[in-house]
Amino acid sequence: MTITDNISAVADAALDRSVVLGYTKLGSGLRRLWWPADPAPGSMAGRRVVVTGATAGIGEAMAGSFARLGATVHLLGRNAEKVSHSAGVIRASVPGSSGGTVIEEVCDVSDLDAVRTWTDDLAGRVDGLHGLVHNAGVMPKQRGETPQGHETQLACHVLGPHLMTERLLGLLRNPDESAVVFMSSGGMYTAPLKRWTEDELESRDGPYNGVRVYARTKRMQVVLADAWARRLARTGVHVYSAHPGWVETPGVADALPTFRSVTRPLLRDTTDGADTAVWLVATRPDSTPGHFWHDRAQRPTTFGWQRRQDPHAVAAFLDEVSAMTGTARSWVAI
Repeated sequence: MTITDNISAVADAALDRSVVLGYTKLGSGLRRLWWPADPAPGSMAGRRVVVTGATAGIGEAMAGSFARLGATVHLLGRNAEKVSHSAGVIRASVPGSSGGTVIEEVCDVSDLDAVRTWTDDLAGRVDGLHGLVHNAGVMPKQRGETPQGHETQLACHVLGPHLMTERLLGLLRNPDESAVVFMSSGGMYTAPLKRWTEDELESRDGPYNGVRVYARTKRMQVVLADAWARRLARTGVHVYSAHPGWVETPGVADALPTFRSVTRPLLRDTTDGADTAVWLVATRPDSTPGHFWHDRAQRPTTFGWQRRQDPHAVAAFLDEVSAMTGTARSWVAI
């Protein structure tokens, strides 16, 4: 490692620990001076990617970025009208010379029966998948339940994405390799994983706090992605989690208006927020246990003063996810 590399590494770590500098557009603006090269133009030509939660904000920007790299993008949302609108926006913004196309898909990721139906349908239409980005997200103010009786955020952020990954494995295992990305949040640092009871997992353990539950389920995504990465090691399916930094999105404006009003001058735009997930799918870099990324570099899953994940708590959590989704307990022990 050169002196320049050492300086870059120290600066990068300082930005990450400062949070405010690292998570805002200041962080990505500085890191562009040393981060890995962009995917080559046309590098996703002939590749097929599914992006969930793609009808606004980061998801829509992500889908557009994949299309501009030449990918066939399956743009998935739960509202057909919004899916059609976003697909039109992306098609209008993508040069015809890029070769990228957009396919409209409708599925509510939080509804496990809908996920089963949609994945069966997709498997009958395509013969391979090179990218799957779990971007769909919600942050309701009141507790709600899905048709299967699961708390909405748990289902949308954890159970649905897990079930979708499980059922699309046959498409993801292809000769050209593939990548799965769980879009988490830096807020997950405030919610270390513990051995949660079923009531805690389902947010029946007290007054409902949507922000707290959001952080908790985003931590679960990081743990789940790491477990999937261990399970699929050496299969050609790369699994990561990532966080986008602080981004100006409709969701932030609705759920965190005070935060947005204070930080708005420093918030990233949606393309910036989508960047790392797009780069991960396009380049599929090597990753080490933890598998949590931000601004094209791997980040720790816990801060220095936090305990490492308790393997017994992780195992109990994964067993609960398998039970709730009716999927195999094919996990690899830590």
